[in-house]
Amino acid sequence: MRRVGILALQGDVGEHRSVLDSLGADVVEVRRAGDLDGVDALVLPGGESTTIGLLMASSGLDEAIAKALAGGIPVLGTCAGMILLASEVVDGRHDQKSFSAIDMAVRRNGYGRQVASFETDLAVAGLEGGPVRAVFIRAPVVERVGPGVEVLARTSDGIPVVCREANATACSFHPELAGDARIHAMALDL
Repeated sequence: MRRVGILALQGDVGEHRSVLDSLGADVVEVRRAGDLDGVDALVLPGGESTTIGLLMASSGLDEAIAKALAGGIPVLGTCAGMILLASEVVDGRHDQKSFSAIDMAVRRNGYGRQVASFETDLAVAGLEGGPVRAVFIRAPVVERVGPGVEVLARTSDGIPVVCREANATACSFHPELAGDARIHAMALDL
């Protein structure tokens, strides 16, 4: 059984926990650096990326997560988690935290405000069983991907929405809200 940590400072922690529980993972809510001890994989959930970044810095988790990522731990970032994994945040604050785990530029809330939220079905490369239902809520838009980034899914207008590089996978949307555990299983090797 794999032990999976969920960054639990702010955001949709409970929804990710439900998906991971359905996959048989031993779930740990990560609030301090020591909570990462013995964790085999990590989820960076949706929420408010600036708030999550500030809370990580004040708790010392930013350095611990950076070290885990550099060590090759599989990580899945969804929505705000995608922003945290990006190498560039186009419209972020000057002190916006990101781990540069995926060579991509993202724009926060790129699809618009809450009222512009939407759902769509997406084909994701490497996933069997048909399309994935994708729930976009104040989602980031990927504006650039580097040559080493594998784009696993795009919207109908060609915008990358699932990107992977090395041990890091990021989604613009919230797979945990659609009742489908396939992206979690693929990204975290569950």
